[in-house]
Amino acid sequence: MSISIRKIHYLFVGEVSGVDLTKPLSSEEVASLHSGMDEHGVLVFHDQQLTDEQQIAFSINFGPIEDSTGGNPTQKEKRLDDRMNDVSNLKPDGMPFAHDDRRRFFNLGNHLWHTDSSFRTIPAKYSLLSARQIPDTGGNTQFADMRAAYDALEQEKRDQIEDLICEHSLIHSRAKLGFTEWSEDELAMMRPVRQAMVRTHPASKRKSIYIASHAGNILGWEEPEAKLFLSDMVDYATQERFVYTHDWRQWDLVMWDNRCVLHRVRNYDPTKVRDMRRTTVAGDEITTPQ
Repeated sequence: MSISIRKIHYLFVGEVSGVDLTKPLSSEEVASLHSGMDEHGVLVFHDQQLTDEQQIAFSINFGPIEDSTGGNPTQKEKRLDDRMNDVSNLKPDGMPFAHDDRRRFFNLGNHLWHTDSSFRTIPAKYSLLSARQIPDTGGNTQFADMRAAYDALEQEKRDQIEDLICEHSLIHSRAKLGFTEWSEDELAMMRPVRQAMVRTHPASKRKSIYIASHAGNILGWEEPEAKLFLSDMVDYATQERFVYTHDWRQWDLVMWDNRCVLHRVRNYDPTKVRDMRRTTVAGDEITTPQ
């Protein structure tokens, strides 16, 4: 059976069938999925019972894996391989975090709209998230198409944001939740980087708005005006018309393009296990000089 991709949202998101991700893929299959990503921005695969090694092997088809180090400074003990991002609510012993656990509070930042690794000098290309165990209710993930949001802007607004440069850091996103107490080592790990607000996709050539909860300042602007403008831009870009909500099934794998898609997790019972494992394909270019 050959790969088939069915569009499941009127703007973006493709549902993939005809492929088993636990097995090596042919060059033709990889090319088909790469093309699908260029078109849809998000691909959904059902019933993929992946091990961590199989997920890593599949991800490498699209580029080198980004090391997870620095993605969560509160995670002193790791449950997974450094090539895997642990976005679960679990301690190394496999039990959910206590309600007052600092790691749980840090992970609440995933409920804010963001794009993975925009806080790195070279931001991420693709993210691949595997649902190993999910709660009975809640915990959906929403995705927003930043290409469509850019296309819908009036020309005056496009001109305004075209050359804007933002400062991105985990410090900014966690501060929105009142998370402000950091050690010197943690602050050094989260040193802000610069990112362009408008990106052009290298394959489709479509422009997109590149913003996130990690964006806290705009170069050359006074901070209060910058924060208000960024908040307004996120509100605009995540309107319902630009958003797809993924209702997870166990063993789903969802793959998205961080260069043109925002995402966030929705609420769920934190006492229930939500074991989600992400591999991240590293980006290959800066968006603006540092």
